[in-house]
Amino acid sequence: MNPLDGITVVSLEQAVAAPFATRQLADLGARVIKVERPGPGDFARGYDETVKGMSSHFVWLNRSKESVALDLKSPLGKEAVTALVREADVFVQNLAPGAAERLGLGAEALRAVNPRLVHVSISGYGPGGPYTTKKAYDLLVQCEAGLVSITGTEEEPSKVGISAADIAAGMYAYTGILTALFQRERTGEGATLEVSMLEALAEWMGFPLNYAMYGGMPPRRSGARHAAIAPYGPFHCGDGEQVFLGIQNEREWATFCEQVLGNAALATDPRFERNSLRVENSAELNTEIERAFAGKTAEQAAEQLEEVGIANALLRDMAGLAAHPQLAARDRWVDYDSPVGPLRALIPPATLQGSSPVMGPIPTVGEHTDQILTELGLAPAAGGTP
Repeated sequence: MNPLDGITVVSLEQAVAAPFATRQLADLGARVIKVERPGPGDFARGYDETVKGMSSHFVWLNRSKESVALDLKSPLGKEAVTALVREADVFVQNLAPGAAERLGLGAEALRAVNPRLVHVSISGYGPGGPYTTKKAYDLLVQCEAGLVSITGTEEEPSKVGISAADIAAGMYAYTGILTALFQRERTGEGATLEVSMLEALAEWMGFPLNYAMYGGMPPRRSGARHAAIAPYGPFHCGDGEQVFLGIQNEREWATFCEQVLGNAALATDPRFERNSLRVENSAELNTEIERAFAGKTAEQAAEQLEEVGIANALLRDMAGLAAHPQLAARDRWVDYDSPVGPLRALIPPATLQGSSPVMGPIPTVGEHTDQILTELGLAPAAGGTP
């Protein structure tokens, strides 16, 4: 058995946040029925064509699901969704603000149909307040949450290279759903969940927010370095490549000075004797470190750091991640099916002993419409779209 065998999820989802939440439920064995627009379906299907003609975002987020294409403004579409919800455990939507309510699919309406339903709405800014109807693309929420202001170099702020706001919201929706299902086992009652991208990402901003509120100023943008810990980040080596390292405590700092820098006295140098001073004098500190690495390649420096117990890494690109020896050694890759043939993906990171993630195929738009309508006792629309 898989942990969520027997759980049915109906999702009016698009883009990243909601599909990420529901794909993780599908990985655990839930039956996820994805309701899409007839024709183009989820607009994330068209983001790019890099995965053998399919969108890299869509491939990442939509395996193991069933797709039903419904016109939610048609009588049959409304009847089908209501019938699905009546028997479902979870309903997820991330439509535009107010759209679910206008379609009769808000929490109050659907939980009246099914009191055991866990109803989940994911939005940019949450209901109520001046930003309720504001459009919320990932970059824009990263800006509003302050993430862009602390990311990048001193000269220029930068967005994070992944959809951090969407992923944060998807993760809180996923864990919120699991929590609500656990609560339902105790009470018999469903739940209404609201997750906003802004609030999800604001939670992740806990360190810089506290630093700024109580320190009087935000942490400075420091590229790949750390604004409040030193040494922490990239250092150039003799081959022109960089090695990344991090020192977390004074014991490690003393070891680093003696065994890597070859200068034990630096550990008690007035410029560097505690972390806050090392941050303050980081330019001089970096000079000392790069002087010691000048005669080594990045790989040699990493090997030395590893030998003495200093945290380190080499900078890998996406090809390097795909070929990462640790992922290969732990057998984390599997093949799964799609409309364009077999694809390769990583097993979900939370692995439960005794069960295997589902890793089912990616559906085409409306692939399961007729099957699901038949299950509901509804006849597909003759020659048209349900």
